[in-house]
Amino acid sequence: MSGIKQRIAHPALWVPTSYLSEGIPFAMAIWVTGTMFSNLGHSDSETALVTGSIGIAWSLKPFWAAFLDMFRTKKFFVLTMELLMAGLLVAIASALRLPNYFTVIAGILWVLAFSSATQDICVDGIYITALDKPRQAAWMGMQSAFWNAGRFFGTWAIVSVAALLIDRGHEKREAWSYAIAASGITLAALAVYHYFMLPTGSVARRPKDAAEVVGTFLDSVRAFFQKKAIWGMLIFVFLYRAGEGFLLVEAPLFIQAPLAKGGLGLSLANKAFLDGTIGTVVSIVGGLLGGLFVSRVGLRRALLVLALSMNVPHICYIILSHSVTPTTALPMWSIYLLVSVEKLGYNFGFVGNMLYMMQQIAPGKYKMTHYAFATSLMNLVLVPTQSISGHLADWMGYKHFFIFVLIASIPSVIAAWKAPFPNPKDVEEEQEGEAAVQVVPA
Repeated sequence: MSGIKQRIAHPALWVPTSYLSEGIPFAMAIWVTGTMFSNLGHSDSETALVTGSIGIAWSLKPFWAAFLDMFRTKKFFVLTMELLMAGLLVAIASALRLPNYFTVIAGILWVLAFSSATQDICVDGIYITALDKPRQAAWMGMQSAFWNAGRFFGTWAIVSVAALLIDRGHEKREAWSYAIAASGITLAALAVYHYFMLPTGSVARRPKDAAEVVGTFLDSVRAFFQKKAIWGMLIFVFLYRAGEGFLLVEAPLFIQAPLAKGGLGLSLANKAFLDGTIGTVVSIVGGLLGGLFVSRVGLRRALLVLALSMNVPHICYIILSHSVTPTTALPMWSIYLLVSVEKLGYNFGFVGNMLYMMQQIAPGKYKMTHYAFATSLMNLVLVPTQSISGHLADWMGYKHFFIFVLIASIPSVIAAWKAPFPNPKDVEEEQEGEAAVQVVPA
């Protein structure tokens, strides 16, 4: 199908909503359900084990990423997964009314995670194949910003709805049921919008038989490991988010935990405002600034600064955990300020990781597949770190736990310092097996 031209809408019409729809299910699976379980009385260890372990879904993407490029279109899979995830979120809302809701929801979350991972693969594939390298860099900050807007939707809008209903006298599980169902309806609406606006993405030549399917998959794996400096690049990708993994689940739980347990003791409404409104606005600003910084100085020169920006702000949680006492809550302004600094630094630095994978690892014949390989390894480090974070926090206490997180972040800074750049300049995109895509106004 080489030479096919597509009319592609301006990136402003689909990049923001595509990554919003990526951020929503991830936020619902990891942060919102974690907040919900904590609010319903489940322990940190129990919550972190469920919400942390499902992260393996995003690490297994190589096992099916290549096949998504062989059948149907990337857009088809994005729309299918968005509708499926909308149904799964409604199923979670319904399950909250069951006596054994925790077990049932844990099972649904696994399906939601695999559906979200599949959507990620194809959205990223559309982004890589529909935009040239200058546009990839130009829109990277917006990509990060709207992924965080998806988190804003979950951690502020959905949690706030639940908190409001609880304050008005609804039973907790009933309130959460209505809130979670609203997220499913929103994701279904985004799927309808994407039916009209989302590009198809480049379309590979379809394999003619099963033998060619297997051969293509094996060739994509072989080509991946034949890339120059691949092991050095993979070490960087694996280590870059090591410290973050310990905070993804546990930091929100620390904010919500009562003073007697060493937490900050924020109410559900205050936590929604901090995580959702303040945290997400700061995160969006951080992502945009990070993209602007990279576009000005170049990724090679920016990477160490980005790594420091992403990890040094963990000190903010050390300050918070050592300042709060079992009898005295901290002033809200100090909590808002320190958490905002951490989120600003993290999102400023996170841009570097995604752009590195997109421009150093993905280029070649199998761009979508190889980008999925890289992101799966990036997420692999989050599985053990998220899963054991609750146990470590229970064992160490929050004060020592956050010091441990800062120490665990040191390898990521070293990895950024030593990261190889085998593709320092833009290279011609390989078109073999792909459609030539012409970006024109819609």
